[in-house]
Amino acid sequence: MRRALPFLVGFAAFAAPPKEPVEIGRTPQFFIDDHIVDNRWALKPKREEVVRVFHAPKKHERNPLIVGGCGYASAVRDGGTFKLWYQTNTRSTDEDKNAYGIAYAESKDGLTWTRPKLGVTEWQGSKDNNVVWRGHADSRASGQQILDLPESARRGFRYVMAYHTSGGKRGENGIHVVGSHDGIHWDKASDSQVLELSSDTVNSIVFDPARGEYAMFCRAKDRYLAGQEGMLDTGESRRISRIAGRDLWSKWEGSPQSILIPDELDLERGFNRFYGMTARVHAGITFGFVWSFKLNTDIWTELAWSRDGASFARLPARPRLIDLGPAGAWDDGMVFGSADWIEVGDDWWMYYAGWDGPHETRERKGSIGLATLRKEGFVSLHGPRGGGVVATRTLTWPGGDLVVNADASKGELKVRVSDERRKIVPGFDYADCETFAADSTAHAVKWRGASLDSLRGTVLRFEFQLRDADLYTFRAAQ
Repeated sequence: MRRALPFLVGFAAFAAPPKEPVEIGRTPQFFIDDHIVDNRWALKPKREEVVRVFHAPKKHERNPLIVGGCGYASAVRDGGTFKLWYQTNTRSTDEDKNAYGIAYAESKDGLTWTRPKLGVTEWQGSKDNNVVWRGHADSRASGQQILDLPESARRGFRYVMAYHTSGGKRGENGIHVVGSHDGIHWDKASDSQVLELSSDTVNSIVFDPARGEYAMFCRAKDRYLAGQEGMLDTGESRRISRIAGRDLWSKWEGSPQSILIPDELDLERGFNRFYGMTARVHAGITFGFVWSFKLNTDIWTELAWSRDGASFARLPARPRLIDLGPAGAWDDGMVFGSADWIEVGDDWWMYYAGWDGPHETRERKGSIGLATLRKEGFVSLHGPRGGGVVATRTLTWPGGDLVVNADASKGELKVRVSDERRKIVPGFDYADCETFAADSTAHAVKWRGASLDSLRGTVLRFEFQLRDADLYTFRAAQ
């Protein structure tokens, strides 16, 4: 069992409940909020309760994995090779104070990385380096993200990267996308401007299949930007805004709409900025890794999520998803977590850029580290020692086994099936269920003498009984 943070959390925002019965298909159902929950209660309500628990990823003992010259990380696993792109920069000369490029590293195990000398791009007067892209005008490329796209949007490329650029002709800067067949040689002819926006951070682009559009999470630098004429003041651009487009490879119209502004809970801790947010759509949820920023020092990574791709919720206790390291550590100043996690066995691997100094100083070094989390393990519902129940909303069962991601190694989990009025379906009571008292990310629940597949197409609800156990997700088996 992974150790949870020593506090419990509730749901931070109110969202419209789903239409019932919920059509869940084969998608994992998360308990990060009460979207799929009709009710939850303890069997000893005067002393106990079923509570939501946040689980932070664990930083790897071998960190940092790539030392020095690194900022922002975006990683994929392609076959047997881990591939990682990171922002690198140099201020080595007066003529080149802020030169930014995208560099490449690779690994067979995700832990031991090499930075190959590729001879692709001139950097600091030489091509003997691992820099692979400097933008459409060979001047600046920063804030990169390798995009997770449907095949129809790739234009034949194996990799598509979004990045921020400047230094080109007026009107050609901002957020661009570019394609590559190998992740090393990027096709300049494919380079396309998505938005003319001076948002100098990671501007994360995701494909939202439910809306059939691409969404970008960025800063609203079109209206909160130093140097604009006729402005009383520049305002504050370090917020999270959203803009969407139907075609990834053509310029989007419109202006980013603000979606996340620091609230009173942030301000209590002195955090009044968001440096940026990387995002990923998984199981119908847009997960955001928010970079909370205390001007002008600390930055760490927190969790946000959205059921509709636009309205985001956060946990009210504001737990840190990837925290700063202790004083003197390689990542004690700033931590930029990446939402493009990689599934390795029963874990999610999350690479992040860490800095050994605060934002306000140049006397700092950026490196890459790894944090690992149980698959689907951001949040669980925990049943107390005396037992508790989590009853789902009504849902249409698509057939097959019920698969749970749960840790009942110190207790037990049982499930019964009921109808809309909570009348028990014969053969599917707790007494009929085989007790689960172990830890698994994919345990198939069984009932003695009955098959859940016989209820295919039936409107039902599950009632999970948890005794000193954590339930992370459930789904219908493929």
